[in-house]
Amino acid sequence: MVRALEHDFKEVVGISWYLWLFVIVFLLLNINGWHTYFWLSFLPLILLLIVGTKLEYISTRLAQEAADCSDEASGNPWTKPCKEHFWFSHPRAVLHLIHFILFQNSFEMAFFFWVLATYGFDSCIMENRSYALPRLAIGIIVQVLCSYSTLPLYAIVTHMGGDIKLQAFGEHVHVSV
Repeated sequence: MVRALEHDFKEVVGISWYLWLFVIVFLLLNINGWHTYFWLSFLPLILLLIVGTKLEYISTRLAQEAADCSDEASGNPWTKPCKEHFWFSHPRAVLHLIHFILFQNSFEMAFFFWVLATYGFDSCIMENRSYALPRLAIGIIVQVLCSYSTLPLYAIVTHMGGDIKLQAFGEHVHVSV
């Protein structure tokens, strides 16, 4: 599982063109009185809850299938690897959503600390404390939830319910296959 997660790590950490497009939109939406930075901090939290719920649903479905289709002779559970549980039968869509969540949250927190270090806490960009502190708290919550729950659950679910990931078997098996 760790090797499968390490294999997906480069895709989760990389930066693509649509993420830079989001950064531009993020910076252009700073209109006085809209509190855009505050409302955009909820976006990764909402997406993370949706993706985490979907991954929990998939793991529950795989467990139900394993319980329903167990081999009575040997007692071993049997599940047919299947991508149909994922949105649009595409497990990579979930990985792209996790990538977007992590990037947007990291950018939000980096922008917060950059404004704090450059202009101070009482600047007009920081807005006021009632908006700034919840942004920081939401960012920390999203990072913790994503790193300790969503990413490992993604690695387990895609390993169990998708194509066989050869990275989980080790270098010698991966090369020989």
